[in-house]
Amino acid sequence: MNIPFVNLAKQFMALESELTEAFLEVGRSGNYIMGEKLEEFESAAAKFCDTSFAIGVADGSNALFLVLKAMGVGPGDEVITATNSFIASAWVIAATGAKPVLVDVGNDFNLHEENIAPAITARTRAIIPVHLTGRPAPMDEINALAQKHNFFVLEDAAQAIGAKYKGRRVGSLGLAAGFSLHPLKNLGVYGDGGLITTNDSSLNMALRKLRNHGLKNRDECEVWGFNSRLDAMQAAFASIKLKQLDEWNYRCREIASLYRNGIKDFVEVPLDQDWEECVYHNFVIRTEYRDELMQFLKDHGVDTRIHYPIPIHLQEAAKYLGYSKGAFPNAERYALSMISLPIYPELTDVEIEYI
Repeated sequence: MNIPFVNLAKQFMALESELTEAFLEVGRSGNYIMGEKLEEFESAAAKFCDTSFAIGVADGSNALFLVLKAMGVGPGDEVITATNSFIASAWVIAATGAKPVLVDVGNDFNLHEENIAPAITARTRAIIPVHLTGRPAPMDEINALAQKHNFFVLEDAAQAIGAKYKGRRVGSLGLAAGFSLHPLKNLGVYGDGGLITTNDSSLNMALRKLRNHGLKNRDECEVWGFNSRLDAMQAAFASIKLKQLDEWNYRCREIASLYRNGIKDFVEVPLDQDWEECVYHNFVIRTEYRDELMQFLKDHGVDTRIHYPIPIHLQEAAKYLGYSKGAFPNAERYALSMISLPIYPELTDVEIEYI
């Protein structure tokens, strides 16, 4: 068999007629920026995430960045996040002028109180827990720390749309959350796209201005803003796919269970906790024989990836933060042993059995 790590075309073909109809509808309307299709998606996304508001933006990185800007985070401030995430979790902090404060993670790849607490200072303004691989971070303990030390919580839910923590959707568990609609995500569009969710009406209003140049209306600018809008075409596509998302996520959980039962005696596999409902953006196994296993799988037609081989604190861009090798032993150890197996709803049971 030849099994790619992703197969976006297969999903597109399953929805081709509906997507084509949406393309023609938006194309013929002449309304390509903001407007009805975006509002429809935002309303559906807010309902899906159990929040009062959803704001479509250019991409997942902008979703995080705009919340930080709206909350006034800037020079002299510190924001805590995980070192094992994609680089965007940290650069959005640096882009505000604040200092990214990186911390180690637990066996589930997520932040925990024992990692976070020593990193809190008088300058801490926020924490960005990352629901990595589609697994919710332990939000009760994170929110308790935030309340105790008077900083806010911004969920990096880029990989986790639809996941649940103690029965509640991610995106509704902090002050706000940022989602990515990149094509590789569980809810992916056909280009870049992002989404912010919040229950805070004042923050919602501020974000809607910031994403659109700071404009109050067509002619009046209240604040210096940014150009970060989810366009109408991508919003229309996202609305179509959102209707399928729970079913797709359920299938990913099925695949994860099949993997787990089939390989748990040979490699370390992720285990679901009673209080979480993961969506498995990635299914990450660990083994001391990582490189050999990846090569073996490649030789037999199975494509795999590493998410992510270089922790943020060891990236060249982060040198000025002063971290060195050995600073975060868990993240560094995981980076040397992780393999992401193919996982997407279109995989067949036959393909999974072959893997």
